[in-house]
Amino acid sequence: MKRERGRRPRKRVCSFCVDKVESIDYKDTHKIRKYITERGKILPRRISGNCAKHQRQVTVAIKRARHIALLPYIVE
Repeated sequence: MKRERGRRPRKRVCSFCVDKVESIDYKDTHKIRKYITERGKILPRRISGNCAKHQRQVTVAIKRARHIALLPYIVE
């Protein structure tokens, strides 16, 4: 039983940790737009490459921005 081993993709580094960002502001829509899909869904951690701490902050920031209509809930 031989398994073919593919090339493992390189682990992405959290861009917020690299820039030493302490908190993510919900009013900075240009920065948090990178973490939603074209349909308006929040990108998961394994795709965005964020660490757990910053992924939680991104999620809260996106939800706050949606609530005050800075970002759309869904895109048709």
